Amino acid sequence: MTRDEIMKIIKEKNVNFFRLQFVDIFGFLKNIAIPKSQIDKALDGQIMFDGSSIEGFVRINESDMYLKPDYDTFTLLPWREKDGKNAARIICDVYKPDGTPFMGCPRNNLKRVLADARGMGFTMNVGTECEFFLFRRDENGRPTAITDDVTGYFDVEPDDNGIDCRRDIIETLEAMGYEIEASHHEVAEGQHEINFKYADALAAADNTVTFKWVVRSIAAEYGLHATFMPKPVFGINGSGMHTNQSLFNLDGTNAFFDEKGELQLSETAYKYIAGIMKNATGFCAVTNPLVNSYKRLVAGYEAPVYVAWSASNRSALVRIPASRGMGTRTEVRCPDPTCNPYLAFAVMLSAGLDGVKNDLPVPASVNVDIFEMTPAEKVEAGIASLPANLYEAVQSMKANPIIQEALGPHIFEKYVEGKEKEWDCFRTTVTEWELDNYLRRY
Repeated sequence: MTRDEIMKIIKEKNVNFFRLQFVDIFGFLKNIAIPKSQIDKALDGQIMFDGSSIEGFVRINESDMYLKPDYDTFTLLPWREKDGKNAARIICDVYKPDGTPFMGCPRNNLKRVLADARGMGFTMNVGTECEFFLFRRDENGRPTAITDDVTGYFDVEPDDNGIDCRRDIIETLEAMGYEIEASHHEVAEGQHEINFKYADALAAADNTVTFKWVVRSIAAEYGLHATFMPKPVFGINGSGMHTNQSLFNLDGTNAFFDEKGELQLSETAYKYIAGIMKNATGFCAVTNPLVNSYKRLVAGYEAPVYVAWSASNRSALVRIPASRGMGTRTEVRCPDPTCNPYLAFAVMLSAGLDGVKNDLPVPASVNVDIFEMTPAEKVEAGIASLPANLYEAVQSMKANPIIQEALGPHIFEKYVEGKEKEWDCFRTTVTEWELDNYLRRY
């Protein structure tokens, strides 16, 4: 999309407010809303903001930052239309006053890693599957963990009370240019999934943060709270963000497909899988960034706890979906939808490319249910486990140079600092579980 095309739409659709959006290092979508009179200035990248007010960005004496818009991310916001007036948004990269990209900006960082991949002859395509829950709000509008439905996987109305909200979300996304492939009720009560078409990694990250924003916005119009929290309810399945990814050659062919190869996978695909497995414990703090993330990553709830791969086994970390040809891909199953997708794609791509660069041998695939294996059988098969909590994940990340390089020094330092504070706060908090189990007895 060009600047002239954007200005034409703004005039034709009577866009009165314009949102300049960007993402902080922890994945939170931020924006500056400007009136119509400032749109020319915004499209020229001349809007300044205080970077010291954004967690993980810069110190107060380095605060001036500029927002440089990516014209391809311009879109109207269908749910904000009112009385013939529209609002629109555009996603921006953060720049320093000297005109150079700010490398604390997750979007800039992903561009850097993608440029490294391009130097090796590859582009990256990604498709995310973000699960979420729809919960009621209480009389004061605060979210609860109570859902209206008692349905399960692929169930239909009238039991699936979220179907109208889900349909409205889909229609909104389609109006914004998404190609929706499928939607359905997920395994747990109140849990849903909407699948949209894959894209190149940068666009896929843009699409994922926009998707989460739209889901929460439309749910609020129904009086519901949509949450991407990995494990909001004990005893039922949590929400994942299975991340389908593939490398393409610069001529547009799929670098993971080899019609004559075993499983029709190329050597590049096997090496990529090997790199993912080698670095999985190191990138877990990014793909699974919350204390709560590790309440989902436990055996028994379809969550991938074990570092293994398979062409069919859904208990493994890496699965190879059945599609071949242009659709040949790996599915990394550990990420959850609270991750920052710009950082998550950067660390997974770097992990996979580590395998390609260093010709890593892929371990044997595991085609049995790993949840049913004994500890001794897992040791014999060389199957490691993902970190058990956020503290272990951060320590693993600190020990992994591939992941440090993927994040760059600024983001790595600020990310570790933030996550260690989060863990320490959790570690020292007295929980309801402790009061319920100890207060009366002791």
